[in-house]
Amino acid sequence: MPKFGYSAKIEEPLARALGKEIRMSPKDAMEVCRAIRGMKLKTARLYLENVVKKRQAVLYLVHNKKLAHKKGIGGGGAYPVKAAGELLKVLKNAEENAKYKGLDVDKLKIVHASAYKGITVRGIVPRAFGRATPANKPLTNVELVLKEA
Repeated sequence: MPKFGYSAKIEEPLARALGKEIRMSPKDAMEVCRAIRGMKLKTARLYLENVVKKRQAVLYLVHNKKLAHKKGIGGGGAYPVKAAGELLKVLKNAEENAKYKGLDVDKLKIVHASAYKGITVRGIVPRAFGRATPANKPLTNVELVLKEA
């Protein structure tokens, strides 16, 4: 069993949440994490809800080949609904952890948000003449750290 830890060392008081082995695209998760990093908690929650409803697009800076430009973001982007929904769950978990620790929820800011590739679930698709094609699904690990601003 792999050991999971946080990649950022930040001093207390803080609230953390870790989403392990989530079924979503690591590339989409990295772009959404980059977009919400540095935002206030309420702003980030509203932003992610708008992405899930396809009202607001996420600007893709790294994984942006052949992406159409989206209105209002000034470049190539997309609506990563699954990644935004899963990150919203992890963000709500971090918010509950902050409430438990007695931090002021109105002053919380996302100081660390990262996503990285986890294990790959191997699969196959049967093809004609007894052949098979690999159908692998990547899993993603997500880290969020909230701190009072």
